Amino acid sequence: MPYKLKTLLNGESKNVEYKLLPPSKSINYTKTAVAFANGQGGCLVFGIEDQTLRVAGIAEDRVFTVMDAISDAIVDSCEPLIVPDITMHDVDGKTVIVAEIAPGLQRPYFIKSLGRERGTFVRVAGTTRQADQPTIRELTIEGSNRSFDQVRCLGLSVTDEDIATLCAKLTETAKTNAENPAAVKTVTEKQLLQWGVLCEQDGKLEPTNAYAILTGSGVVRSVVQCGVFKGSTKAVFVDRREFTGTPQELIEASYQYVLRNIHMGARFKGVYRQDVYEIPPEAIRELIVNAVVHRSYIDHSSIQIAIYDDRLEITSPGRLPMGQTIERMKQGYSKIRNEALALAFEYMGYIEHWGSGILRVMQQVRDAGLPEPEFLGGDTDLRINIYRTNVNLSSDDAITTRLRRDSSSDDAITTRLRRDSSSDDAITTRLRRDSSSDDAIAEKEFANEQDSRKLILDEIRNREWITTADAVRILGIQKRQVQRMLKDLIDEGFVARLGSGPSTRYVALSKKEETHE
Repeated sequence: MPYKLKTLLNGESKNVEYKLLPPSKSINYTKTAVAFANGQGGCLVFGIEDQTLRVAGIAEDRVFTVMDAISDAIVDSCEPLIVPDITMHDVDGKTVIVAEIAPGLQRPYFIKSLGRERGTFVRVAGTTRQADQPTIRELTIEGSNRSFDQVRCLGLSVTDEDIATLCAKLTETAKTNAENPAAVKTVTEKQLLQWGVLCEQDGKLEPTNAYAILTGSGVVRSVVQCGVFKGSTKAVFVDRREFTGTPQELIEASYQYVLRNIHMGARFKGVYRQDVYEIPPEAIRELIVNAVVHRSYIDHSSIQIAIYDDRLEITSPGRLPMGQTIERMKQGYSKIRNEALALAFEYMGYIEHWGSGILRVMQQVRDAGLPEPEFLGGDTDLRINIYRTNVNLSSDDAITTRLRRDSSSDDAITTRLRRDSSSDDAITTRLRRDSSSDDAIAEKEFANEQDSRKLILDEIRNREWITTADAVRILGIQKRQVQRMLKDLIDEGFVARLGSGPSTRYVALSKKEETHE
């Protein structure tokens, strides 16, 4: 049996879907063909039961009729044209039909009868789902062979003074990061034009989306949400911060936040002391830079950096760019989503060599004695986990461990959990808790729920709509808790429910803000 066929018989996956028989309604498999074309390609396998992997096969006297019907349905139903490669194979004496769909270049692909808005589908976690608006926009950009950050930014204008200011800031950052500042060349207007930070229209310089991002104007949403959580889920938060500004400001603020909230040890060799973080700072910074430069800015979600008891988790919005996979990324293959930003980041010294960042992170984490980083998702976002453990030092090194805190810092963390703002017992650090107080626990749970409600409302407004599964992923809590929370938001008039069953979506009804005492 050919190797490729063996891999198709290992069960359904992101790139494989089984059908026992061609459904009477062809849309039940043509939408999967569309999803494969909008992604990394894939195979529809007819004649295998998806639940049991039982090979039933296609009746011999119908094989060619079924193959023609599958081909006709896909060719006639999909726009732009999708031409499947259909073959038949013998498996345990029975005939199965394989329709292979190649990754498409003319994206987005959709079902003609449903139109582009309702007929565009993508693969998410091994299932076929209707694409949301940000995904359709991302596919459109991919299909036009353009980069979103190099597209003219509507609603934003630029003056010569604005351009000079940006050039000066980029140059300053580059000199700060350089080993030899004197060798750094000053950024010019011409350079910004070459990168795609500016574009020329009707003989006039106009700002692109990259310009909006690099200046932190807010026209293109660029936010990093950081949080510390108790345990291994988002059920109980300890502290949350949200950072906005230029990419340089986002990177530095997020980086310092993580360092303040992870353990640090001290290694002594003779009379010399060396501070050692439980997670290599270089790896933390690299992952934050990677998230800021490579995220999808079409998706209005925020970069999320979560510190749990057992791991550091960094989530970057947006599906992986066309042609990129987690496996290829871990091998050092680079696929640039935001070309203008990447060029600016390279100039500023945040990026050394294309594709080397993830390899360096993996090596640094290995050298620190930590488990290999975990890479998850890629369909709607990319999540990278670095698991925490005690600082691992050699036996002849003296070591003390402590938590890095600075109570005199303006950034000293004060929790939102205060039973009485005038009380001397107000909680001022995330480490002081009175586990014997039922009132404190009840109030903490209330604060957590209100924070979760606000987070969900913000996501709905940013994305236009979300599903229950989206909310579960965002909050990291059980489905029934999410369903109850959404029901409460509906009852209170903040959210409306559209559709039913698997296609149920939740939309915001108004921009009014919740207030809680």
